[in-house]
Amino acid sequence: MRRIAIGKNVSVNVEVDPRHPTMPPECFFLGPDHVVNPLKMKLNSNIHMWDPEVSLLQNLKEVLEMDFPSQETLDKSDFSMDCGICYAYRLDGAIPDQVCDDSRCGQPFHQACLYEWLRGLPSSRQSFNVIFGECPYCSKQITLKMSEETLKWKFRKPVTA
Repeated sequence: MRRIAIGKNVSVNVEVDPRHPTMPPECFFLGPDHVVNPLKMKLNSNIHMWDPEVSLLQNLKEVLEMDFPSQETLDKSDFSMDCGICYAYRLDGAIPDQVCDDSRCGQPFHQACLYEWLRGLPSSRQSFNVIFGECPYCSKQITLKMSEETLKWKFRKPVTA
């Protein structure tokens, strides 16, 4: 599994099946919906172009119809994905995978951090496994669909001395 930066606060997690390394990998995009949704559509519509004789990176470039930023031209801080709440990249092994959808904000958050933030807001509301509230940075509406991992975090017993 590798995470490839595509742009500011946008990346793709690529997971290659070691039994079939030349087949199309599992791709999971991280970033604001207005950036990620067109990439998902391109991936789905162009996956037939995947060529097992070509490198993974070249295939991704062809299928997504884009060039990836090169390491020489960019600073690592251009692709900082630290959580906007805890300011850490990893939290209990998780990376920030929730992003504010506002095009001017795009701040990334860990699912657990965003859950705790939204849970603490008096204006937040919850419907089944989805919680609605405001982004801690831009105050625009933000929605969090809680995964099994977040639900485990929610019901984790507190540490006592």
